Amino acid sequence: MATRELEAVDRHICRLLAADGRMSFTDLGKQTGLSTSAVHQRVKRLEQRGVIRGYGIDLDFREIGLSVTAFISIRPIDPSQPDDSPDRVADIPEIEACHSVAGDESYILKVRVGEPSDLEDLLARIRAKANVSTRTTMVLSTPFENRAVDF
Repeated sequence: MATRELEAVDRHICRLLAADGRMSFTDLGKQTGLSTSAVHQRVKRLEQRGVIRGYGIDLDFREIGLSVTAFISIRPIDPSQPDDSPDRVADIPEIEACHSVAGDESYILKVRVGEPSDLEDLLARIRAKANVSTRTTMVLSTPFENRAVDF
């Protein structure tokens, strides 16, 4: 078996946990036909292998004052500069994710802020800190996000 392949039972466990990260080992056992202790051992092994990297919560960002979501594509102003943009912006708390991408830009940042004026301020900070040009897309609505993928 290749190192990236998972047994069918492990894939099933991962799908169940992706849908409900708080599912108990007992409930996982009922869904997979395994004993609670066998499920616990498999989950621990998946965690140790790095297949399961963590567990999270699904926040309603509007309810906590972060109603504006945007994607900011960045590319260096000077292409000969070191490719260290992620390091330069890593401490900016409004940046939720940074993805290296193929295409005209080098990275796409997913950000969350309270107001459009906050986004304007954030763009200025990103440009200054990382010495990059930006292209911004504001999200109007999110029909779905963070879905568990079938594998």
